[in-house]
Amino acid sequence: MIIEVKNLIKKFKDFTAVNDISFDVPDGEILAFLGPNGAGKTTTIKMLTTVLKPTSGEIKLNGYNPVAQKDKARRSFGIVFQDSSVDDDLSAYENMHIHAVLYKLPHAQRAEKIQRLLEFVELWDRRKELVKTFSGGMKRRLEIAKGLLHHPKILFLDEPTQGLDPQTRNHIWEYIKKMNAEEKMTVFFTTHYIEEADKVANRVFIIDNGQIVAGGTPDELKKQTGQDNLEDAFIALTGHVIRDEKAEATGFMRRAGKMGGWRR
Repeated sequence: MIIEVKNLIKKFKDFTAVNDISFDVPDGEILAFLGPNGAGKTTTIKMLTTVLKPTSGEIKLNGYNPVAQKDKARRSFGIVFQDSSVDDDLSAYENMHIHAVLYKLPHAQRAEKIQRLLEFVELWDRRKELVKTFSGGMKRRLEIAKGLLHHPKILFLDEPTQGLDPQTRNHIWEYIKKMNAEEKMTVFFTTHYIEEADKVANRVFIIDNGQIVAGGTPDELKKQTGQDNLEDAFIALTGHVIRDEKAEATGFMRRAGKMGGWRR
């Protein structure tokens, strides 16, 4: 298993954001964490990617402990955060080059890898333009290219298509599924879009109130609940619709996450 999680808990003072979850992800799988805002999706992905330290529990990424072996764990994955991490005042190429330097890619390989990935996300012709002139979808594509630059075994995506129009969202998933198929790269993404989890993921874990309620293929979840679609299965398992917001908890977790930010 390329991702192993056992009895993972994260507390912020008296608030338990992630409450004793366990799961495994085999190499090459596309896994979705599906749940409403505030369910614990982002907190989980931040613990997996070394941004937050777990209160308790165990994590293994590609065999590494992300708490005790941060650098080795970080080299095993790429990450596209919910909030943009590209520099608007730099060009697309400059953003990619800085990331290549941070990950110590051999100098002789940088130009070729940057060109290949910018071509892959259809931004090579815009490589010299400042990112602040890009649309939201273009920025997301650049984020994905940046996350793939050091050839990671795992790609983490936290709500990667939030706020994008349906056509752009479909294009983003086309790139990701193509990379998964070509590179056999494991993809772990969080979403509150049911159709994304249904159409993209090999398996879906439904998370609510910090706990994994159910997991399986979309068809298995439908069969388990006796429902014809994943949305009705979600309602049957959680008792509410996916659109329910828990803004207060979400805001608290984001503020707490920023306090434990990624420092290289």
